[in-house]
Amino acid sequence: MTTQGINAWPETEIENGTIPIENGELFYESAGVGSEGDPSVVLLHGGMLDQRMWDEQFAWLIHSGLRTVRYDARGHGLSSTVDGDYAHHEDLRALLDHLGIASAILVGLSHGARVALDTALAYPDRVFALALASPGVSGRAFTDPFLLEHIKGQVAALSAEDEEEDGAERYIEHFLRMWVDGPHRDPAAVDPDLRERMRASADANVVVHAGGMGAGLPAEVGAYERLAEIRVPTLVLDGDLDSSDISANAHAIALAVPGAQRVRIPGAAHMVNLENTAHFDQALHGFLSGLPY
Repeated sequence: MTTQGINAWPETEIENGTIPIENGELFYESAGVGSEGDPSVVLLHGGMLDQRMWDEQFAWLIHSGLRTVRYDARGHGLSSTVDGDYAHHEDLRALLDHLGIASAILVGLSHGARVALDTALAYPDRVFALALASPGVSGRAFTDPFLLEHIKGQVAALSAEDEEEDGAERYIEHFLRMWVDGPHRDPAAVDPDLRERMRASADANVVVHAGGMGAGLPAEVGAYERLAEIRVPTLVLDGDLDSSDISANAHAIALAVPGAQRVRIPGAAHMVNLENTAHFDQALHGFLSGLPY
């Protein structure tokens, strides 16, 4: 156990550690004490990032009477580098088992939302509710020309990395253009502190986990064709400056999942929890407060 301060909140006791998974381990942090029988909140970060992207939400969630867990997915942060085929939803199930969490409210952004959806379909009895921000959806390919062009640039940067010193730097810049700036803004129009925060996180991830690129393939459930099977309270949050693919994902979830709510976050692209934090937090807090505990 460690004790540390989170942002402006009083000092909070935070449990951190690792749990074993197939061919590796996951690093997690857990804090807060919920009421007996209440589900825990589990925060799932976006691709190329790590659990620190939830700093702001982790702080207020644990002080609102909810047990809250955040973790680094395989191939990210302080968790193991990919070494063979795997499934993120199986890793999450292992985390829930290890922490004794029978039912969880999954709050995921981007790739984290993709994993949350897969988990809700693979293990419906373990998921109490879903809050899906800027959602990815397994089983649906990207079609937005803006994203496809930058993905092409990332592939080129990887292939040139051995010959050009700036291969990794260009790879990360394409990431920032896609998932921080978005298709409707130049980099100069984005908060420089946010951009640097995301750059530093992605850079750290590349430095530690570059060896795992191509080392294994993730198994997924193909959620896009199965969204109507989801039967838990669901909130979808997406930014009005994000790509058309993410907007289409949010629309598809809101349309297919019975009772799903969709909230558009103004003035934000993909990183909705960090670009318009007040609006995001208000929507998430309202959703959590309305759940049938």
